[in-house]
Amino acid sequence: MRHNTLYIYIATALLLWFIPLQRIAAQCSITNTAVQPGESLTYQLYFNWKFVWMKAGSATWSTNSTTWKGKEALRSHLITMTSGKVDKFFMMRDTLESIISTDMIPWYYKKAANEGNKYYVDQLWYSYPGGQTALKQEYLNRQGVTTRGNTTRQDCVYDMLSMMMKARSFDVSQFKEGEKMMFPMADGHKVEDITLIYRGKQNFKMKSNGITYRCLVFSFVEYEKKKEKEIITFYISDDENHIPVRLDMFLRFGTAKAYLSKANGLRNPSTSIIEK
Repeated sequence: MRHNTLYIYIATALLLWFIPLQRIAAQCSITNTAVQPGESLTYQLYFNWKFVWMKAGSATWSTNSTTWKGKEALRSHLITMTSGKVDKFFMMRDTLESIISTDMIPWYYKKAANEGNKYYVDQLWYSYPGGQTALKQEYLNRQGVTTRGNTTRQDCVYDMLSMMMKARSFDVSQFKEGEKMMFPMADGHKVEDITLIYRGKQNFKMKSNGITYRCLVFSFVEYEKKKEKEIITFYISDDENHIPVRLDMFLRFGTAKAYLSKANGLRNPSTSIIEK
């Protein structure tokens, strides 16, 4: 199924390529080296309509401290909204929330989405009996009908935000150009495997402020009748923060781009910046 929202590409871009390294449930925890409470990332979204680029809206991803069932945890929020002319043909107001342990194990996820004429709420509750991953899933549709289900897997399973949080602490120095990876991603009613391809390294200069970043480049692809279809290309800072600085998105209704406009409260120095 091809995704058709801007937010999901921003989320996907935040380091999904590391997940295959942690497919065994017993290895779901990891030392957090990239994210700290108080971090805030802001993006400006642009959409191409009939060969004209227009500002489409903004997205903010923030992380703060919290507790879950009496334990210290991290709460992550991703809020995305369109604005201006884009609202006239596709309005989007999405809020995503993920609660994850301090060693990067997901506990809870929620997405409340208002996208065009579609409204829904996804929720996930995680538990880990016997070294397995057990999911309690819930999906509320626009008509107010709630669907519930349960899934159990032997490997580590993630939602969109918990994947981003954990993956940022991995080392990609051994990746080879052209390498393909798969990982499991869950929402309120399904779990599906996603394919990512590593494209190598590239320097990218931001038009807005002239900053040049050294980036890791990846492609998120899907397959239709065994034919590869590229959905997004993203550029990730090649430093210990591992944040996306640019995303090129190929949507059902056109082409979109997202550019990092502000990064506050980063845990590590931005050593991927090679020119200001």
